[in-house]
Parts: sequence; structure tokens; C-alpha cells
Amino acid sequence: MTNAPKWLIAATALTTAPLLGATQQTPLKPLDSAVLPQAPAIPYADYADLVVAAPVIVDATIRSEVRLKPAEAPDVPQNAARLYVEADVTALIRGTGAVPPRIGYTIDVPLDAHGRPPRYRKTRVLLFARGVANNQGQIQLVRSDAQRNWTPAADALTRQIVREVLAPDTPPTVTGVGNAFFTAGDLPGDGETQIFLMTADSRPISLNVLRKAGQPPRWSVALTEVVDQAAPPPAARTLLWYRLACSLPATLPDTALHGSEGDNAIVREDYATILSGLGACDRTAVMGGR
Repeated sequence: MTNAPKWLIAATALTTAPLLGATQQTPLKPLDSAVLPQAPAIPYADYADLVVAAPVIVDATIRSEVRLKPAEAPDVPQNAARLYVEADVTALIRGTGAVPPRIGYTIDVPLDAHGRPPRYRKTRVLLFARGVANNQGQIQLVRSDAQRNWTPAADALTRQIVREVLAPDTPPTVTGVGNAFFTAGDLPGDGETQIFLMTADSRPISLNVLRKAGQPPRWSVALTEVVDQAAPPPAARTLLWYRLACSLPATLPDTALHGSEGDNAIVREDYATILSGLGACDRTAVMGGR
């Protein structure tokens, strides 16, 4: 490849991304605000997955794309093509250092019915990526869906999650359930359930349910050894909510329970109350990557 174009040398030097489906946006005619339907919220978990995985996040506009020949991308599926893309950087949303005004990366895309790849030129995108060693002008997408069309809502959500991830008190990654037990109170119907979670960096996190006779159970989350029973449950679409709603198992493992049959039944009931309060994880993308 001594006489190969510069873009081809850069493209073949990268580890490429898996298949990425193109997202098409159809312009809408203006509607009266009174009848305009409210747009559904962007799935928080989809963007949280990407932000957590991506040390480099860029707002950019695609300048050009070049389809690589099959010989230059032999591992691409038959119904797909690999593109080498160059994009002009609008803003660096996350990263430890500067990025050049123009970056390049490769991406695998599906072919249409006529065997043609989608066209991205002039499309504004959010890129969730990592850097390429010894090549500041190149990035590598972290997952197959790590190129997202830019929208004001997507940009705002991405920046919100980046702030949460980089905050000094960012909640830890939950890896499982440790121990769970119920302690009865002094009065009939009173008591407290504590569920201790395992985390990737061994920081403490516990779920606590307070029971008072004649009142609905009240639950809270503690990120330190001190439990504040008056603390409200985590708000939806926050990083703490995501860590819990998208990581906790549907049922408590038997290995976490060490009490009597009656106490364990209360713990399971309180755990179900917590899951109900959290609501379902709103992840829609298929988890994957390289």
C-alpha cells in the first residue's frame, strides 16, 4: 500500500466497528403547537451505555465517506459495506485532550436493496469513541451504534450524562447483590430491610426499606455506610437510577438470603417494591461492541 491514498492507509489501520443501521430523518411540515404530539423521551439507558463506554465523545459533521473495496475489508458481511469517514469536529464533549479539527474513522453499514450504502455527507452526528494510539486524527467507535444523529435532545442528554459520570460523587457500577436481611422493629409490623449490593470498585451501596405499621413501605438508597431513611428514591433518568434499574436482577438470588423463611419472604417483598419503584430500564439498543 505504498502508493495508497492517505485515507485508505488510515482506514485499514483501524479496528473497525460492527454493522450499523442508518437512521433516516424525514422533514415534517410545521404543525400548530396545540396539536403537535409530544416527542417520546430519548432512552436514557441507550445513551448512558454509550457515554460510560466512550472516553471520547465528539459532536461533528460528516465531510466525506469512501467505500472500501472488499479486498480492503475482507471481514465485512456480504450485505454490508465498510466506509472510511472523515468528519469536521464541532465540539469535544468528552475527552482528556484536544482533538484535531478533522477526524477519521471506519464504520460498517448495511446495503440497500440496490447494493448501495447510505450517504452521510453533511450529516451532523454524535460519535462515541476511543482514541487510536499514536494517531490523534483517528478514532474508533466503541460500539456498532456509536454514531448517532445529532439532535438538540440527544446532545443535551449526552452532556447531562457526561456530567454525572465525571462528577466526584458519581454512583458506582452495580455488579450484583451481596447480602440481604430483615430486622424486626420493637412494634408489630415495624422493621427494616437492608440489601447490600456489590460494585465494580467495592464502594458501598445499599437499598433500605423502612416498614411502619399502617404505612406503605418507604425505600431509599445509601452510597455510604450511613443510611438516611428520609432520602427519596433516585429520580428516573439519572445515573443512579440507571445503575440500579439496568443492573439489578429480577429476583433476589438465594445466596443473598440468610434469615428465617418468614424474614426472607419480607425481604423478597421489599425487593419487589424497590424494583417497582424504579421502573423498567429503558434500554432499547442491543448491547454489543468490540
